Amino acid sequence: MTDHPNIAVFHRVMTAFSAGDMGALAEMFHPDVVWHVGGRNPLAGEYRGREETFARFAREFELTDGTYRPELHDLLANDDHTVALLHVTASRGAKTLDMDYALVLHIDDSRITEGWVVTTDPAAHDDFWS
Repeated sequence: MTDHPNIAVFHRVMTAFSAGDMGALAEMFHPDVVWHVGGRNPLAGEYRGREETFARFAREFELTDGTYRPELHDLLANDDHTVALLHVTASRGAKTLDMDYALVLHIDDSRITEGWVVTTDPAAHDDFWS
């Protein structure tokens, strides 16, 4: 059995994101991407377009002094959805983030068109980013 093509897309996304290679990442995000982040913190909300979405990613790295680290645990994909199960760590002053996340993605023609960030502990997530 072969992997769904969106598995390879996500692996390329993770590699580019982890390396901070925004040029490569831009090739894998649709210009009109919509990125949803739940919660009640300064980074929560809906981001429209690659520019807003990437500015949000940059803010994560800025607020954590580059310590934000996602680690892939598992990946599931079909033609409709790609779901990445991640463990994320970061530090921000005296605060630490050590949490499981799920990214639910729509991928069309090898580019992310929409994404949802789902955390296992929304209150702790809000506290970290607030």
